[in-house]
Amino acid sequence: MNTYDAIVVGSGISGGWAAKELCEAGLKTLVLERGRDVVHIKDYPTATLAPWEFSHRLRMPEKFIKENPLITEAAGFDESTQHFFIKDNDHPYVQEKPFEWIRGYQVGGKSLIWGRACPRWSKYEFTAPARYGYGIEWPIGYNDIAPWYSHVEQFAGICGNRDGLEAMPDGDYLPPFEFNCVEKDLQKKISSKYKDRFMIQGRWAQLTEAKEIHAKQGRAQCQSRDLCMRGCPFGGYFSSNSSTLPWAASTGNLTVRPFSVVHSIIYDEKKNKAVGVRIIDSNTHETTDYFSRIIFMNASALNTNLILLNSKSNRFPNGLGNDNGLLGKYICHQNYRGSVGGNIDGFLDSYYYGRKPAESMMANFRNLKKQDMDFVGGYMAFMGCFRRRGATTDGPEIGEDYKKALSEAGSWGCYMYMQGETIPKESNRVYLSKDKTDQWGIPLLVTDVAYDHNDELLLKDFLEQASETLSNGGVKDIEQYDNHWAPGRDIHEMGGCRMGKDPKTSLLNGWNQLHECKNVFVTDGACMTSTANQSPSILYMALTARAAGYAVSEMKKQNL
Repeated sequence: MNTYDAIVVGSGISGGWAAKELCEAGLKTLVLERGRDVVHIKDYPTATLAPWEFSHRLRMPEKFIKENPLITEAAGFDESTQHFFIKDNDHPYVQEKPFEWIRGYQVGGKSLIWGRACPRWSKYEFTAPARYGYGIEWPIGYNDIAPWYSHVEQFAGICGNRDGLEAMPDGDYLPPFEFNCVEKDLQKKISSKYKDRFMIQGRWAQLTEAKEIHAKQGRAQCQSRDLCMRGCPFGGYFSSNSSTLPWAASTGNLTVRPFSVVHSIIYDEKKNKAVGVRIIDSNTHETTDYFSRIIFMNASALNTNLILLNSKSNRFPNGLGNDNGLLGKYICHQNYRGSVGGNIDGFLDSYYYGRKPAESMMANFRNLKKQDMDFVGGYMAFMGCFRRRGATTDGPEIGEDYKKALSEAGSWGCYMYMQGETIPKESNRVYLSKDKTDQWGIPLLVTDVAYDHNDELLLKDFLEQASETLSNGGVKDIEQYDNHWAPGRDIHEMGGCRMGKDPKTSLLNGWNQLHECKNVFVTDGACMTSTANQSPSILYMALTARAAGYAVSEMKKQNL
């Protein structure tokens, strides 16, 4: 049987939430995933291995690196996590400008390898683009999404402190990971010097304490191993595989079909709505059509754009819902180029327990209530203090002296790196290649995305202010770095099918529905009207849960 109440395209962070909410509401739901199946615990082959149990001690062979220059530079990639990344040549795309598109094609998607930072947006991020004139108005505000943030936080399990910050509102949090002794001292010194710079314990998708709702999911407390991206057998961090998909499956309403490359959404011109999804089996290349009343697009931002652009009909010759020609435009990302680091004297009699999988954060303090800089947008920062091992690369990395040095603790270091807002621009776009296709005959996606002058000004300010902040916190020998990453390596690509109030300037309304095809919802990163400076994943989850609730309500009213 190929007919369902709902189809969800993609099984990652937002797709898993769509499946959970729709299945809980009683909808027979099909989740389509282009990659292989991954079952929680069973398919985490490296989860408990020690470094010496890997053939190359966690490094990749030189031949592999040369063949995969893109993924081998991705955060968290090594011999222990390679099974959750795709090889560069297996799924090509066309880079009109350098763009490093990091993907995870398997059930669970990138929820298995995400960074897990979960700060909330503040009310200012929803209004800033329109207030400062660098974007269109969001169709929703903080008060619209706040209860859905709470809904998601309680189920997923987000740790953090209640700090009372306007720039980073408090949520429904589990206890935070504590600062180590040097971080406590750094925070105290920063707070004494600045009234607008707040170093806080990070808001992270880690179970510092497993509540009843998490035990029902079969998840346990985080063990502070910091091996998250291998797949966590304890369920200590949130992923689709450990949480939302099993929960959806427990309702008896879920069907997951892996190896399903989505070709397009099927539009019925007589009914004036989408009626299904066409897939190509990645192994057999057989084409199959599946049908449903509603469709949720959660394939990740750029793949969602690709599918919608390829969903052509007489009614929509330029892609589904694309009457205004803006589909695939206003692509944006986040700016991770800047970092600073240095040394901290003292504290040689102190250490810390475990490997904390969460970093401290500093909330944005630029352009919050008014534009006070020569650039628009803001930046937050991740930061922390750590104790080095005694061994250095100054001498031979072998022998008795080296092994002895490894067992000794060295000096303390400190780091801070930025996560900056980038500005949505029509010139930053993706589109379909006219003459290149993938192995299933689907046009390749072309990326045409670049930094601009605003990004450079924001980066410059971060490097200056971060250096000053750490210096006032007692950090010495501070060095600044611009890594010159191409867009995309931040793994926070957004936009292309943005929300808005006006169908002339946006593709989606305030409920994440296509303006011109109301039974198709887009709730992954493609829906984003702007990027803000906070990590976006928790917002995708909240938007998805909110949209799913609305879709169920509209279906009951026979409006969909």
